[in-house]
Amino acid sequence: MIHAFRAELLSVPDDPAHGGIPVHHPDGLMVVEDGLVVAFGAFADLGDRFADVPVEHFPGGLIVPGFVDAHVHYPQTDRIAAHGEQLLQWLDRHIFPEERRFADRAHADAVAAFFLDELLRNGTTSALVFATVHATSVDALFEAALERDMRIVSGKVLMDAGPAILRDTVDSGRNDSEALIRRWRGRGRLGYAVTPRFVLTSSDAQLAAASALVAAHPDVLMHTHLAENHGEVAAVAERFPDAVDYLAVYDRFELVTDRSVFAHGIHLDDRALARMGAAGSGIAFCPTSNLFLGSGLFDLARADAHGVTVGLGSDVGAGTSFSALATMGEAYKVGQLRGTSLDPFRALYLATMGGARLMGLGERIGTLRVGQEADFVVLDPAATPLLARRTAGATLAERLFALQILGDDRAVAHCYLRGRRAHSRQDHA
Repeated sequence: MIHAFRAELLSVPDDPAHGGIPVHHPDGLMVVEDGLVVAFGAFADLGDRFADVPVEHFPGGLIVPGFVDAHVHYPQTDRIAAHGEQLLQWLDRHIFPEERRFADRAHADAVAAFFLDELLRNGTTSALVFATVHATSVDALFEAALERDMRIVSGKVLMDAGPAILRDTVDSGRNDSEALIRRWRGRGRLGYAVTPRFVLTSSDAQLAAASALVAAHPDVLMHTHLAENHGEVAAVAERFPDAVDYLAVYDRFELVTDRSVFAHGIHLDDRALARMGAAGSGIAFCPTSNLFLGSGLFDLARADAHGVTVGLGSDVGAGTSFSALATMGEAYKVGQLRGTSLDPFRALYLATMGGARLMGLGERIGTLRVGQEADFVVLDPAATPLLARRTAGATLAERLFALQILGDDRAVAHCYLRGRRAHSRQDHA
């Protein structure tokens, strides 16, 4: 099946911080066949060639690639906006008791369905997702993602040294992970991530087992947390007094590779960042979470200097919004406090192709170029009276920045997965 979409088109396939130039067509046409982009360009150039193809026209709309959330916890959905405490205390008080509920498959199914629909409502079409220690939490998420045809990467959390209510063992963690990989590999648009929660919740033996899983399955990612909070960093240093820094603990277990995605990475020195850059590891920058928990300000410029791949994560529930637009806006504010000004085109890159590259999916998603999966969002720069007033007569950069600062789910008019409409704002008005 072939069909086309006409609107203003914008894609940022390469990082503007390294010379990447946005691809922009004020009056553009994107043609999709069997879920893939087969043409993308100016309507004046493509209109006659595809004159017989059905066209959906979005006057005033801005089509951008579907957003990629590089780090988000689906089981924490119901604990978003939980008051008080910093990371370790917040986990004990709010999160670990909540995650215990995911032993109940019916509960996991209900939250997974809501979570994925909320992503789509906010224009997020792909995500790297934390589940819980329960294998059924992964089954629930993957079944819901398969039903929606979403590109989701997730895995069972490994935490044999975690709280008693959420503890697995080295053997059960490894065996459950192997079974999940076998059960879901090659199905739909799903991918697996070996997922030790963080150093403090896994024994040395489990970290070694996680490394063996990654080595045995070249198609999986390793997804964990790193240097998020001063208290966490201090506790890791106490447990591993001979490690030069937090990253060195992961390195000890051969978990610093080009398939490693570390959430946060706030409190890292130049040695650690250089090691990550050399290894090809990446960081999911989660500005709303870092501000909400008082964890610190991620230094994007230092990560850039060491060649570290970066994407954006909402990190819900420590994060405060499922909206990639809101996350871009908070990333800008973090940069301001760091003395840098995040360009709106780079923010869009981080929320699309940056996340795709972080997840090893840059050939499939992240831009709107020919051959990629047709996951995209139709943004409405006039979604609210204030946005309409601010963007009237504005340049592209001004409109994009206004969407990032003032926009939220209301600015997502439509969301498409492989050329199929998955969400429309009008259906939820």
